[in-house]
Amino acid sequence: MPVTKYIFISGGVLSSLGKGIATASLGLLLKQRGFSVTALKFDPYINVDPGTMNPYQHGEVYVTDDGAETDLDLGHYERFIGITTSRLNNTTTGQVYYEVIQRERKGYYLGKTVQVIPHITDEIKRRMTIFDGQYDIVLVEIGGTVGDIESLPFLEAARQLCLERGSQNTLNIHLTYVPYIRSAGELKTKPTQHSVKTLMESGIRPDILLCRTEQRLSRDVRAKIALFCNVEEEAVIEALDVECVYEVPQLFARRGLDAIVLRKLGLQGKPLRMEWWNRFVQRIKSPKHAVTIALVGKYTQYQDSYKSILEALTHAGAVTNTRVQLRWINAEELNFNGTLHNPLEDVDGILVAPGFGARGVEGKIAAAHYARVHNIPYLGICLGMQCAVIEFARNVCGLPQAHSSEFARTPYPVIDLLPEQQKVKAKGGTMRLGAYPCVVRRGTHAWKAYRQELIYERHRHRYELNPEFLPLLQQHGLVVSGTSPDGRLVEIVELAGHRWFVGVQFHPEFKSRVPNGHPLFVHFIRAALRYHRERLAQAHALPSTS
Repeated sequence: MPVTKYIFISGGVLSSLGKGIATASLGLLLKQRGFSVTALKFDPYINVDPGTMNPYQHGEVYVTDDGAETDLDLGHYERFIGITTSRLNNTTTGQVYYEVIQRERKGYYLGKTVQVIPHITDEIKRRMTIFDGQYDIVLVEIGGTVGDIESLPFLEAARQLCLERGSQNTLNIHLTYVPYIRSAGELKTKPTQHSVKTLMESGIRPDILLCRTEQRLSRDVRAKIALFCNVEEEAVIEALDVECVYEVPQLFARRGLDAIVLRKLGLQGKPLRMEWWNRFVQRIKSPKHAVTIALVGKYTQYQDSYKSILEALTHAGAVTNTRVQLRWINAEELNFNGTLHNPLEDVDGILVAPGFGARGVEGKIAAAHYARVHNIPYLGICLGMQCAVIEFARNVCGLPQAHSSEFARTPYPVIDLLPEQQKVKAKGGTMRLGAYPCVVRRGTHAWKAYRQELIYERHRHRYELNPEFLPLLQQHGLVVSGTSPDGRLVEIVELAGHRWFVGVQFHPEFKSRVPNGHPLFVHFIRAALRYHRERLAQAHALPSTS
């Protein structure tokens, strides 16, 4: 059985420095060097998972194939490294304590006093080493910042593993911040020094420092950091701000991060080949075309709420050589009545985002209506599909009171709970979650995108299209282009005669990958690009008014 090497990634000074991107970027480089790699995320919050959190608290909830609601960093791991994660790749404090308490109630500890050390740290170590022997390298990202009381058990578990496995099999990378003080015109290393000092108080000495900074680190600054932080000078690596996150692996490669890691772990890999990644980044930065997409949602003030959607649009833009310019539209404020400016008037495509709760639903329905009536390319995801169905039932099928039973009492619940969900009381992890099969109907937009009959897509929802209303909807032109294999659940809907109008009950954004993207997003952007060209042609054909 191969000896698995462990790399622990911690962060200091402040949050949102980009540990997830750094972890994913290193994982990509190591995979390109010929090693099998996976990545784990350890979150210090006491929630069992982020599934019940408001997106403003923690960004989007990323869903794995096996139905786990996880941290959005798992999305970075999957997109960059090209791996498929599971519930084993994300651990929270809540999960750790829940497991230990369950064992204690069953008498597992035989009357011992249950303590943070060793019982909590042992459970953390068990989860950190769950893939032992299955991969060459396991990256372990520890959430939060050093010095936070919540992160201490995870740092202690990492310290113990480093002691048990030895320095030849473990490595510590610390991501920190080197601010540039414009008034003084200089970089300040003190925050990094204090962060490393705090990390060392936990018994961990960093082997490599990744220094987030706006300015390049001079040789003198790097030497100073190395001296005061007890790190080799070549292992002080600047992590400069970049135009797009997919440049980070390139940045790390130029600084030799992968070579330093392999040398410290005693590994020899094959030469690094990144030409395909470089071409992908170049298409993102220098596209030939451009389209404007309206993203209609209710969490638009915090863009991490739609992180996977944004990345899927970026991937689709790279595939089609198109810059996807987003127009963020708050669904709660979308109202065409009595306003001089319609925010959807000159867009090339409309994407109605997923969500929960009644807030903003009427705005999403209005967006679906506008796309349908004006023949604008439309992609509705989860609730975005349901809003399109509600709009169609109201304005095409003659059911003006049609709605979802999630939001209102209505005689026409075109979106409703199916019997298996009506009995559910608990909120956490009780929806239809994870990958489910879908049979795609030939000759539809969905078929043209997927080009295969059976697909698997990830779900995160509780309500479904009510089968009682399906005959009426289809009679008036709603096309069901994807269903569960037994035909009971509607997965994809389209509109007959529309240039490109697709609603999906699942979340295709979770399966978008570099460099090929996701077929639905790629075809959506292609449809938007065709519509953009048609609008330009029509504008040039109009007679002059001068």
